[in-house]
Amino acid sequence: MTGAPITDGPVWAPNPARAAKTAISRFAAEAGQRTGLDLSDYRDLQAWSVRDLAGFWGCVADFFDLGLDGAPVLADERMPGASWFPGTRVNYAAQALRHGTGPGSADTVAVTAVDEDGATNTLTWAELRAQTGAFAATLRALGVQPGDRVIGYLPNIPETLVAFLASASIGAVWSACAQDYSAAGAAARFGQLEPVVLVAADGYRWNGRVVDRRSEVTELRQRLPSVLATVHVPHLGLGAPPGGAAGTDLDWASAIAGPAAVRPEPVAFDAPLWVLFSSGTTGRPKGIVHGHGGIVIEHCKNLGLHLDLGPGTPLFWYTSTNWMMWNIVASGLLVGAPVVLYDGSPTYPDPMRLWRVAADHGAAVLGVSPGYLTAGEKAGLHPAAELDLSALRTLGVTGAPLTAAPYYWVRDRVGPHVQTASTTGGTDVASGFAGSTPVTPVWAGEISVPLLGVALESWDDHGRPLTGQVGELVVTKPMPSMPLRFWADPDGTRYREAYFARWPGVWRHGDWMEVTGHGGLIVSGRSDATLNRHGVRLGSADIYTAIEVLPAISDSLVIGAELGDGDYWLVLFVVLAGGAELTAELTQEIRARIRAETSPRHVPDDIIAVPALPHTRTGKRLEVPVKRLIQGQPLAAVAGADAVDDLDALTQFTAYAGGPARRTR
Repeated sequence: MTGAPITDGPVWAPNPARAAKTAISRFAAEAGQRTGLDLSDYRDLQAWSVRDLAGFWGCVADFFDLGLDGAPVLADERMPGASWFPGTRVNYAAQALRHGTGPGSADTVAVTAVDEDGATNTLTWAELRAQTGAFAATLRALGVQPGDRVIGYLPNIPETLVAFLASASIGAVWSACAQDYSAAGAAARFGQLEPVVLVAADGYRWNGRVVDRRSEVTELRQRLPSVLATVHVPHLGLGAPPGGAAGTDLDWASAIAGPAAVRPEPVAFDAPLWVLFSSGTTGRPKGIVHGHGGIVIEHCKNLGLHLDLGPGTPLFWYTSTNWMMWNIVASGLLVGAPVVLYDGSPTYPDPMRLWRVAADHGAAVLGVSPGYLTAGEKAGLHPAAELDLSALRTLGVTGAPLTAAPYYWVRDRVGPHVQTASTTGGTDVASGFAGSTPVTPVWAGEISVPLLGVALESWDDHGRPLTGQVGELVVTKPMPSMPLRFWADPDGTRYREAYFARWPGVWRHGDWMEVTGHGGLIVSGRSDATLNRHGVRLGSADIYTAIEVLPAISDSLVIGAELGDGDYWLVLFVVLAGGAELTAELTQEIRARIRAETSPRHVPDDIIAVPALPHTRTGKRLEVPVKRLIQGQPLAAVAGADAVDDLDALTQFTAYAGGPARRTR
């Protein structure tokens, strides 16, 4: 760790003068005028936002001028089944493209795209509207109707954003995945949707290599007989793939050539906007359907109020097209914020790459993973010493729990003005449950606050709220961006089983969470990957925190597996940094740190060095699939090959089925 050790006070505190000028402060003042309440303190504002859902979300709709007047805000508070803004009509693309229309603003940059090879392209607001309108006209000419599915097999490039906006504008349903998925993996998702149009690139760049995906595009078309037309995007300039399926073929230039104004189709508030897919690490990927209105209002709240984004404040979050953070980035347009897209490895040609992109394009908000911060700390990076990061206000971090040490590293090596905004949420709601605000302090190792409109609690096994103890993360009242449904789940059985089986009418997310004395939150991993030793629940994040500072360890995974006959195996797998060996001395050092930083119960039975560890394609540790392999389940039953970043790394754990007794036979 660099800089000062953990202290008693917050690691970041808002500047009062700047806080007074933020959108959330203006919103609190407007809400206070409406209600006659003093909502100037965030805790009071948050409490009101969940006590009076209709009043709060109505105020959000008016604050962002969403045109949702004339109907009840919330006709039914049931979960699932809440009815938001019944009778109103809205369109995501209309809301996104209404910005940049004032005098001179049409020529301001709306989208900046940076490729791994350094090439940079931009789209002004006028160009973005023109391309969206032209592609929407092409979709209409192909016969695409509201409710039809349009899919993208695409990297994180402007064409992906244009295709999504065009689809949304005509009321079609969008879905996408990145091209590191094989044709079979993509078809496992897209095939459920019976799409009518496929938009596909010729390939992408990764770690300095050109990855040609034309053969995968051909195979994907063959696996999707419902596709009537394919639009080819020459991202790498390799040309269109050979034929292999019936239907119309178009090149991207032709698809956006015709001049056409954007003509958004007003749709019902709960009309489907997109289908996001679960990771597929616990079974067939679930298609999660979100609606136009719920996403518009939820993302305006998150981006406009919690991240204080708007015109002139660029948003750059490192993501791929199959992670819901891509959808969050696209929604920067909803509040008029220019967005920065990056396609490539975050560490090519060196670990400074994302910091450099943020500096070059004046990002106000940069989003990264906890692993990226930890790697930067271990590499001795000092971004503030090399780059001008004065425009950067907020460093968003999500994808896994963020331990305390990186907060201090950000303060000391990125800048004391930069707020570390750890966030927890999920693809399930395409949003967050808890995060930050520009008006509340940040405590190292904690997510700062529950987000506005989120009735977030930690419950014990009996459904009683907890403070200062780990419990189940639950949401007790509906959010507008909760799924409309799962795809191919006509009676809602899979949806209810996923979130409401434990406590009917209460959303159980499947994470362990603790509410701290500051009112902050600590998320310590998946509750279905519980470490439960001798009846005591242990947080895996505590173990990761204890050992992440050791230079010899580059990655780790802790598993607690019940093995039958009362046997329990708590095992820590570690990936060692270059040149390191798991000697008796290092093993003892790891055990000593875990004992000192957590408790004797946290000390694993075994510490095992492995060459690599598997993750989801968004970088999350695969605790549950590895646990199930150790418990003897077959590989095919625990994770799909395309849900994992390194299948060989997952496969190695089949050798540990049955636990230590099996391993030593």
